Amino acid sequence: MTTTAENQQTHAHSHAHAPEHTPRLNMAKLAPEAYKAVLALEIASKKGLDPFLVELVKIRASQVNHCAFCLDMHTKDAIAAGESVERIVQLGAWEESRHFYTEKELAAIELTEAVTVLTDGFVPDEVFEKAAAHFEERELAQLITVIATINVWNRFGVTTRMVPGHYKPGMYKA
Repeated sequence: MTTTAENQQTHAHSHAHAPEHTPRLNMAKLAPEAYKAVLALEIASKKGLDPFLVELVKIRASQVNHCAFCLDMHTKDAIAAGESVERIVQLGAWEESRHFYTEKELAAIELTEAVTVLTDGFVPDEVFEKAAAHFEERELAQLITVIATINVWNRFGVTTRMVPGHYKPGMYKA
């Protein structure tokens, strides 16, 4: 596990960083049945989907939800799998950076935002129909499950204040 001090030394600039926050609690240890159930959903949700698309969806939902731990994990996993840093960086401004993504990826990203931000009231028909035009029904059902699952993980991560920066690619592979 890399410490904050070690992370600071790897940066070109040597300004002192703020101290790490401490996690509030550990979901895996305190609610193991629920944690394992979400993990099983996670594994099942990805079946049949492009792994790069899955990581883009997880990163975008995590950006929207401000889940630093999940951003750390999924950007590292995506890069380790061969995703470009450029596409990951541009994901936060995908609407202005559409040319970095396929139409299918754009439909998935837009659906991710709509499902993630349900406080806007609903998933618009045009967003759903665009995704349905790019994904077979089974794929679309899987995609919706991936989006729902990363939102569960984000809520665990943000609420319990999981600490980013210590994840290594593939660390939690099941």
